[in-house]
Amino acid sequence: MKAEPVRRNKCTLQSVLAGLRVSEIACLTIGDVREHDGSIRTEVYLAAARVKNANARTVFINTRLQQMLALYIAERTWHTLDQPLFCTIRGVRCGFTANTLAQHFHYLYKRAGVKGASSHSGRKTFLTSLASQGVSVFVLAALAGHKSIATTQKYITVNDDTKRRAVELV
Repeated sequence: MKAEPVRRNKCTLQSVLAGLRVSEIACLTIGDVREHDGSIRTEVYLAAARVKNANARTVFINTRLQQMLALYIAERTWHTLDQPLFCTIRGVRCGFTANTLAQHFHYLYKRAGVKGASSHSGRKTFLTSLASQGVSVFVLAALAGHKSIATTQKYITVNDDTKRRAVELV
């Protein structure tokens, strides 16, 4: 496998670091994530037309994902700001659809030996990880782009380690 698809695959899977939906990853362009000076943005604004339930939101990009994106972007040629950030094997101007990217994630997880994972697993991991570190469900809902914390709570998995740490706080 070429270096470019490997780095692209790592970047798309690292959506866990931003809590992006697969449809949001699929619609990203180079102009969404790169500043005019070539640096990677710390925030990506997704307009209502580009997100589920037409609920516009800002996605915050952490340092680790910024570094991965910088490496990925540096090894490619960019022609226009509206060029898809993650393109298929069909060419640089052919981005993934949400459905194709979801299938691609399924393939990548399967190939890595991760059973039962889906394109939504990254979002679930993102929210569960933050919740286990004590981040408020209200902040989690805002990061996920949920209007209701009840929706966010469905994403959070509680395990025995989380419970053990919780009782140690008393």
